[in-house]
Amino acid sequence: MQPDLNALAVFALVAEERSFRAAADRMGVTRSAVSQTMKRLEETLGIALVQRTTRSVSLTEAGERLYAEIAPAIADMRAAMETTGDLRRRPRGQLRLAVSSIAERFLSGPFLATFAEAHPEVQIDITVTDEEFDIVAEGYDAGVRLGEVIEQDMIAVPVAGDERQLAVCAPAYRDRFGAPSHPRELAGHRCIGWRRAPKVAPYRWEFAENGKEFSVAVAPEITTNDMALMIKLAIAGAGITFGMEESFRPWIDRGELVPVLGDYCPRFAGFYLYYSSRRNVAPKLRALVDHLRRHG
Repeated sequence: MQPDLNALAVFALVAEERSFRAAADRMGVTRSAVSQTMKRLEETLGIALVQRTTRSVSLTEAGERLYAEIAPAIADMRAAMETTGDLRRRPRGQLRLAVSSIAERFLSGPFLATFAEAHPEVQIDITVTDEEFDIVAEGYDAGVRLGEVIEQDMIAVPVAGDERQLAVCAPAYRDRFGAPSHPRELAGHRCIGWRRAPKVAPYRWEFAENGKEFSVAVAPEITTNDMALMIKLAIAGAGITFGMEESFRPWIDRGELVPVLGDYCPRFAGFYLYYSSRRNVAPKLRALVDHLRRHG
């Protein structure tokens, strides 16, 4: 027998109120609708559950037994509904994010630390990844990527302003081997390349000249998927590397790295926080969006 959960919920209210009218008022339906539902439930079970007079409603022995069995489950369901409604009202729960490894400003300690402090009931779970996948299908609340690779059906909120990629090297490397004057000269230099995953070709370095974009397939002497290692190697004089200006900025400011080929490195739309365009955005995600707009 397939249980009629709606009918059981109606019966539970009748049992609590000992009144068809009061049960109907709590549900916002007519007394006749409650009566018809109770009649169908009793016909399905083949036994009377209530005794009804013009003045009162009482439970039969079968009704008392059924109510005793279902009351805890009904209470649990009501509590679950209340908890879910509470999630709608305030930011809480786990917030799962998939973030590009080079989204420096978003991954900076202060931004995430201040968000966590402001919303202690939100548990932030961040996967740092450069793989491209469907964040909704994989169970993430949101992601952070460069704007150019975000699907058109997503809501996208800027993390910061425009970005650009730079080629950099250590002053010692520049002094020893010279700096290339054009990207095509990179073929004659030692390069430190990046790949997002094993068995994937190294990233092609992207430039622009006279408004036209082009890429260079360098032949790196060292290739890795770790930007931190690329920076360490470049500082140590292992060669020229290429990445987001934000990633290199602290070492450029200290003089440990110097930009090369800057005239061929235009600015472009930077990183965005993106999420599904569903209508009801969870408070935990809405809080992150608001935090980003205030502090991004």
